[in-house]
Amino acid sequence: MNTDKKVAIVTGASRGIGAAIAERLAKDGFTVVVNYAGGAAEAEALVAKIEAAGGSAIPAQADVSDPAAVARMFDAAQAAFGGVDVLVNNAGIMKLATLAESDDALFDSQVAINLKGSFNTLREAAKRLREGGRIINLSSSVVGLRPASYAVYAATKAGVEAMTHILTKELRGRNITVNAIAPGPTATALFLDGKPQSVIDTLTKAAPLERLGQPEDIAGAVAFLAGPDGSWINGQVLRANGGII
Repeated sequence: MNTDKKVAIVTGASRGIGAAIAERLAKDGFTVVVNYAGGAAEAEALVAKIEAAGGSAIPAQADVSDPAAVARMFDAAQAAFGGVDVLVNNAGIMKLATLAESDDALFDSQVAINLKGSFNTLREAAKRLREGGRIINLSSSVVGLRPASYAVYAATKAGVEAMTHILTKELRGRNITVNAIAPGPTATALFLDGKPQSVIDTLTKAAPLERLGQPEDIAGAVAFLAGPDGSWINGQVLRANGGII
């Protein structure tokens, strides 16, 4: 495998938006570390697909909520490729309920993966990313939309945005950019599962472009921030949502 390529870790990359990001970055010439928590078969299939298309990728199992597992993933990437240049914090879960009906498990699981998981990977990236690196966090446009039943999920993503802005300042002098992308409704299992068709139809028409986002739409925004044309974008939250807010 070519160790001269830039190396990107994409968390939660075995399916959905993460898989689209991994494919796009590999197409753009990055060696991609396809992180997954439990979907080993999906991750390995994605790696095989990337390699069949002429790209470079390896699977890497790590539960992002476990700091030791995250450290081992960075260790493995550094040992295999000499360093890490890009972190894409995509891993996340979404469980919806009103605040009154949210139990401790709903709260704790989303904080552990969405917020603490991002903290764990950001902490490693802040120590290890090579000069000129890029950090791209995944937030959500619900931080601005504030729909009912999304309170806990939106709170975790608001925390991710706060860490994005502050880490930008803490990495001064290393030429590392830190940004976040806040997708709107996107046609993935995370968004579609459990929603009545009427709700999906309403959300499909909500943005002025009158469609759901596709994983490739978000991957394109990530590719821009990770590539040379995104070098002057820093400390920003890009709402990739078709204009819904």
